Amino acid sequence: METRLTPVGDNDLFRSEIPEAAAEGDRSRQNTGIYPSQEIEALIRGRKILASAPIADRQIQPASLDLRLGRTAYRVNASFLPGPDHSVRERIDAFAQYEIDLAEGGVLEQGHVYIVPLLEQLDLPRPLSAYANPKSSAGRLDIFTRVITDRSTSFDRIAAGYCGALYAEISPRTFSVRVQTGTRLNQLRMRRGAPTLSKTALRALQTERKLSTDGSEITLEGDKLNISLDLRGSAPDAIVGYKAKKNCDVIDVERVGHYPAADFWEPIRAPADGGFVLNVDDFYILASKEAVSVPPDHAAEMIPYDTLVGEFRVHYAGFFDPGFGSPEAGGTGSRAVLEVRPHEVPFFVEDGQVVGRLVYERLRAVPDRLYGKDMGSNYQAQGLRLSKHFRM
Repeated sequence: METRLTPVGDNDLFRSEIPEAAAEGDRSRQNTGIYPSQEIEALIRGRKILASAPIADRQIQPASLDLRLGRTAYRVNASFLPGPDHSVRERIDAFAQYEIDLAEGGVLEQGHVYIVPLLEQLDLPRPLSAYANPKSSAGRLDIFTRVITDRSTSFDRIAAGYCGALYAEISPRTFSVRVQTGTRLNQLRMRRGAPTLSKTALRALQTERKLSTDGSEITLEGDKLNISLDLRGSAPDAIVGYKAKKNCDVIDVERVGHYPAADFWEPIRAPADGGFVLNVDDFYILASKEAVSVPPDHAAEMIPYDTLVGEFRVHYAGFFDPGFGSPEAGGTGSRAVLEVRPHEVPFFVEDGQVVGRLVYERLRAVPDRLYGKDMGSNYQAQGLRLSKHFRM
């Protein structure tokens, strides 16, 4: 199914006359919370989410919308935020060095920064806000990507009532990648109010729904769930992670199961002493000790970086969808795959070390589709796993 929208250009966004209630639908839904898939569809029909190309059904996830790259990538000499007095286009005009036409595909080189206007735009009714994260497959390729909006002072956060274009800042960190118009690297969640669970509510959810289903001890810290490293694996010499090789071939992100993993990754086997050193500017794929579950009426987000747990960034792709690892979606708990990059200094990590935290939020309603159930989700019931582009 495709939801077809009237094309709009860069300068002819407008505020529709459709009242917010028409987009929100049934008042029996919770007023506060993350918008589920059916309400995302309602926002599209109500022209609160617009696009210059038809929005496909496959873009609509249980609690988020996949965003697509537009026609042109601009190589810029630095990352930036436009600030309250400038549009992103004004900053592109000031900083752009050259353009890349993505209609037939183009290469974004490792170590450089690019700005790409997205096909989707927003006309959010107040008090609806939005926030973005990289998709899992982008994070596992070490593609550092964030969404920017006009006159913004932060990445990935879209203010309530925002009306305008969306842009992706993209910086491949380890591999050069080939992308094209329509490539999906980012995803967007819509939120009304503050639906994050309190410490008390999270503990009640853990008691009722068992957020870990494999016997691993879940530890809660305030209103967050701790995620720790598994560096022991299932056997003494088991593979417990991967380190990216350097100077590899370009990866076409549209190719699934195409690249031999051994050409791009070095396996890491369980260290005899239970730990090893993360080297500065190397990129690692590791897994959590816990197998977590996200109930159908909730969503979760990994806190991407916390200096209290070490000098490294964990998990670029922060969204965990409703149904991830849950029995209702055919799961028995799924391990969190962690994209880890140390900063500044080498850092020693060991088995069981806390490296990240999950924040749970309520949905306004149970989505009409769940992660892993009839969706062909790539990472349901996962253990340690590379991105979908590689074959073992």
